[in-house]
Order: sequence, then C-alpha cells, then structure tokens
Amino acid sequence: MRVLFTTNPSSGHWHPLVPFADALRQAGHEVAFATIPATCSSITALGFRCFPVGADETAIEAQERRERWATLPGTEAAAWSWPNLFAGVWATRRLPDLLEVCAAWHPALLVREDMEFAGGIAAEQAGLPHAAVQVTAWRPWFHPLIVEPLNRLRESVGLPPDPDLAMLFRYLFLVPAPPSYHDPATPLPATAHAVRHAAFDRSGEEPLPTWVDTLPERPVVYATMGTAFNRVEGILPALVEGLRDEPITLIVTTGRDQDPADFGPQPPNVYIERYVPQSLLFPHCDLVITHGGSGTVMTALDHGLPMAIVPVAADQPDNAHRCAQLGVATVVTPDNRTPEAFRDAVQDVLADPRYRQTAERLREEMERLPGPEHAVGWLERLASETQPLFATG
Repeated sequence: MRVLFTTNPSSGHWHPLVPFADALRQAGHEVAFATIPATCSSITALGFRCFPVGADETAIEAQERRERWATLPGTEAAAWSWPNLFAGVWATRRLPDLLEVCAAWHPALLVREDMEFAGGIAAEQAGLPHAAVQVTAWRPWFHPLIVEPLNRLRESVGLPPDPDLAMLFRYLFLVPAPPSYHDPATPLPATAHAVRHAAFDRSGEEPLPTWVDTLPERPVVYATMGTAFNRVEGILPALVEGLRDEPITLIVTTGRDQDPADFGPQPPNVYIERYVPQSLLFPHCDLVITHGGSGTVMTALDHGLPMAIVPVAADQPDNAHRCAQLGVATVVTPDNRTPEAFRDAVQDVLADPRYRQTAERLREEMERLPGPEHAVGWLERLASETQPLFATG
C-alpha cells in the first residue's frame, strides 16, 4: 500500500516519523513524505520520496516569527502559534498542494505528525483514513484555539464543521512515550496506542567523537538547546560558565548554525561541538541538560537519564512540569538562568539518586512497549478496515 506522511519542516517534527516510515518500507509498502520544499532534500537523502507542498518561510517571515516568540513567555508562544501558524498560515498554504498529491498519488493511508493539520483535512476530503503520531507534549487545552481556523479550511474544501475536533485523532493516535508519562488528569484519546520511542537523529553518517572513548571516570553531563531554540540569548554561555569548573565532563552542542569557537577557550573537561547524535552519546552520559523538547526528553528517558530542564517555549514548559512532577528532572526557570542556577541544578540531580532511579523505571516501562514495526500492523489494518482502532488496555 501507499502511505503518505505529512509534517511541519523542523527536524523535531519530521524526525519522529522516520522510524514508522522505515518500518513500513521494510514491510514492503511504498512511503512518501509531503512538506515544504526546503525540507524535502533532507528527506529524499534518506531514500524517501518527498512531495513539496506549500511554500518555504521567507527570511522576513522567520524573523517576524522569532521576534513574536521572544515577546511571548512560556506557553503564550504556543497559544499564539497554534491558531496563527500551525492551523493558520502554514496549514492554509499546504492544503491545496496536499489535495493534489492525494488525487495524483492515490495513497491508501495518510499519517501526520500531531501538529500538522492540513494532512488530516486533505485525507478527509479524499475519503482516506488517517493516523497521527505524537511529536509534542499532549496539550488538549490548546485545542479550542484551533477550532475556528480548521473549520475555515474544512469549509474551503466542502467538509462540514468539526466543533469537537474529532478529525484530529479519529482513527489512530500513535504515542511514542511510556503511559505513565501522561498526566491522568488529561487523558489521551480513545484511539491512542503507546509505542516504544525510537530515536532518529542521524540524517547522515555523523560519528561519535573519538575523545568519548577516553573520558575519565567522572560524571558526564550533556547540554543541548535543540535546533530551534539554541540561540536563545544567554543560556548556553551561562551554562558553560557555571559548570566548566565542576568535577564533571561537560559536553555542549551548539547546533550546526553556531561556531563552538565563539565560546572561547575551555578547560580540558569541557567539549563544545556543533552536533553529536544523542543516540550515540547518551549511553556515555549521567545527566542531560535540555530545553525540554519532546524528542530529547524521550530519548533521555529511553536511556534512563535524569535531566535539568531549561524550558523556553513550545511544549517545553509542559514537558518540564511533567518531568519535575514525576521526579526525573529539576527545572531551571526563565527568571533564573544564571551560572549559579545551572551549577545548583546539576549538583542537585547528581547528588540525589532518586532522579536516576525514577528515570530507570520509565526506561524499563518504555522497553516493554511494542516498537514501530508493530505499528505497521495497526496501519495496515486501518487502511483495510477504515475504522477507528480503539485502545483495549
């Protein structure tokens, strides 16, 4: 069967889809992606077909978006982005092209990441069953904000209103997270099926640096602010200043768009790199400092690693709150991003074994979940039966 994956362009959105696309491809199915033109080259490099849909964000638009985010603290940035970007201008631009792709390529099934909304509308207009993959924190309190923009898009293609947003998770919701990670106060949809998190973070042949094999016997602390928030002013420099003299090995990744040399000379226990695949590095780590993006959080838990979380925007405050609630992380708040705060957070987590023990319990829970290859059977069944797949457990 043919399966079309639709996604927003940032790696945090499309990388989590790759393990499912790979599993389908290995099972003999034909897989393609659809996203903005600028991202298609990265996807085709993995051997997948990619249909360009919508338009690339211009430099001016990107700058205006970043400036808007900078003025909106914490969850306010997400509350603006959901209706105005994800369900607004971005979905509006992609929907016409997605309709043409569905009409010309004839997929049997569409799979979208949970923040890509045009794919669901295109699937319903074409009469296709569709599944969603969770790539961000579960935040149903934002759903009312997108009812109006999505209904406008539905009306534009002749679909009836969907005031309850039944479309979003109508058939199948794949959730790559341990069930206990989700707050029982906000239950998941009836179609939610938990699967094991499978990290994809090597779009090329990025190796593990050779110096990792020669690290001395002391705690290894890895710090990242991801790819979209790695330039937030002051965080990485304060982190390095606060930890460079601690009895640890500190590994910092700046992102490919920053030069590690800009951080100046460092002592021998500090390594600053543009990028190191987390899937290769985490087995050597004792603690992860992260912005709290869903991908990094789940990969850390998959390795049983505790965290210090420095949330900025998007779903990061929600992940930070839940990780602190579960006891796998401490949180460095936006009003306290000082060298001393980073030092205190690291000392706290390394000194208290309960953080690591709780992370290990979540890792064990994740290991018991079915992997992406098991999801192939659910997707095949969905394409054949075109009926919702309700969770039974």
